[in-house]
Amino acid sequence: MLINLKDLKPADIQNYLQHAVAPRPICFASTIDKEGQVNLSPFSFFNLFSSNPPIVVFSPARRVRDNTTKHTLQNVLEVPEVVINIADYDMVQQVSLSSCEYPKEVNEFTKAGFTEEKANLVRPPMVKESKIKLECRVLEVKPLGTEGGAGNLVICEVLCMHIDESILDENNKIDQTKIHHIARLGGDWYCKVDEHSLFKVAKPNTQLGIGVDSLPEDIRNSKILTGNNLGQLANVNEMPFIDPTFNDERLKNIIQYYSINPAEMDEELHRYAKELLDAGKVAEAWQVLLADD
Repeated sequence: MLINLKDLKPADIQNYLQHAVAPRPICFASTIDKEGQVNLSPFSFFNLFSSNPPIVVFSPARRVRDNTTKHTLQNVLEVPEVVINIADYDMVQQVSLSSCEYPKEVNEFTKAGFTEEKANLVRPPMVKESKIKLECRVLEVKPLGTEGGAGNLVICEVLCMHIDESILDENNKIDQTKIHHIARLGGDWYCKVDEHSLFKVAKPNTQLGIGVDSLPEDIRNSKILTGNNLGQLANVNEMPFIDPTFNDERLKNIIQYYSINPAEMDEELHRYAKELLDAGKVAEAWQVLLADD
């Protein structure tokens, strides 16, 4: 299905994009106006854009239905400071509650049951219950349009971070398995990052992977190995060689039972290699595939 966005209503555009561009991290922003009135609201148009200087950007969009602006946007234009509290699963229901469109004089900290905590360098308070808080100076607010649904990029410099020690590892770095981030998708859908959804992908930082185009033809055209599997195999920096010390009973059995039928043996080797790759055992998978040479 081809969709031309110019043919859609803003609400439909928003629906398609929010389902497609997901999951999105949540900026739980606490701000303050020039009168000292505090506001707390979540925004899923948010991400990290630079580490030196440390820059994060979030976007309080104009409301699609009536083209009004949000209190957060009004506040950062008056007082260019914000605390971005990182939302995790322990807070998700309260975070959602805080998104209600309460009148400006209503404090969402109180309505959502959060605790105000004084920040060190900026005027807006922090959310005590959040395990990570970013105190930020607003460098620029860049409007992206004037119609309903138009974003307003709030470009923030992170001045300091507060990190709960409960989510640190032995090196005082954030342990990804200890903080269950939440993220927004389309509609009412959220997702949770935990040990069941986490996985690692080896990243070639200093050496180039050989590339899928350099894989042997029988591997590249395998009907069993997936695109992800080929990506794993092609992420080595040089073509592996047969290791004579590699000892694997299942590999021996495959060769013994299927040696009279090369096509079936090739299929079984690819099945076994796929199991190893899915378990993250790339070196072992290569040895299994090389056994067919």
